[in-house]
Amino acid sequence: MNWDMLGHEWAVDLLKSHIAEDNLRHAYLLTGPNGLGKRTLALRFTQALNCTSPTDAGEPCQQCRNCKQIALGQYPDLSIVQAEEKSGKLVVDQVRELSHSLALAPYQSKYRVALLLHFEDANPNASNALLKTLEEPPPKVILMLTAANSDLLLPTVVSRCEILRLRPIPIEIISEQLQQRWQVEASKAELLAHLSDGCPGLALTYWQNPQALAQRSIWLDEHLALLADTRVSRFAYSEKLYKTKEKYIIIEILNVWLSFWRDVFIQTCDASVALVNFDKIEDIKMLANRYDVEVAYRCVSSLISTLRLLEKNINTRLALDNLLLDLP
Repeated sequence: MNWDMLGHEWAVDLLKSHIAEDNLRHAYLLTGPNGLGKRTLALRFTQALNCTSPTDAGEPCQQCRNCKQIALGQYPDLSIVQAEEKSGKLVVDQVRELSHSLALAPYQSKYRVALLLHFEDANPNASNALLKTLEEPPPKVILMLTAANSDLLLPTVVSRCEILRLRPIPIEIISEQLQQRWQVEASKAELLAHLSDGCPGLALTYWQNPQALAQRSIWLDEHLALLADTRVSRFAYSEKLYKTKEKYIIIEILNVWLSFWRDVFIQTCDASVALVNFDKIEDIKMLANRYDVEVAYRCVSSLISTLRLLEKNINTRLALDNLLLDLP
């Protein structure tokens, strides 16, 4: 059994062995892109630890009261911590509050589990505050951190965790599972699998939220129109994005554009790599014929640089203006 996970068999087997051999680590770090299944794996592990009716050693039933509460994130011995919505950062007060609760004995299970999501969003004070708990963990406490990349965390935090680096799942497997598990028609499953870029959570998000899929297509169409438009129109579009006042939306748009230009870059290189924006293949080929590899690479680099600037709270309008001026 694979904890009803899509892929990551090796990670499930490793965590099962830790449970079966009573060789649990006090802290785990799960890394990989968003939508890859890090949160789901952490919750399945928590279920395996605290299930009252396991079907086998380390195999949660997912039907008992404990398993259902954990799946909903409503289990008394499970703490889930992530960045504040307003600031976009995980702050020191959140870590201090967590440390206080972890000092208490488990309420109804063997272990208290703390799940710290997207820990790359933790500010330096929060990261340093967690170190004391990592260095001297209370008994019957397991910390599970998730992050896109371990390089984004303090080395002192990473060194105190067992690292599980999750990898993207082959597109063919995601497409097959979409058809078998969720009865998605073959052509739609293939498109969603490509758009997921190996992250099944993203494929399911698009499947369950057709509006998000439609919005992505609109953003790409707007981007293609900008390539043929004047500087005045580009500045007007930059102002439109800026006025949304929702930086996460701007970041989402730029990530969609980035995936598109990565596809163009791959096409100009004539590389045998699966494209993400499978439904925009004709537009990708058109731009690959129009621009050389250097132009495509410059666009990818400009988008990555702009996203990094936005993460550092650089002037959003200025960053967008510069990006749109860099477009070919």
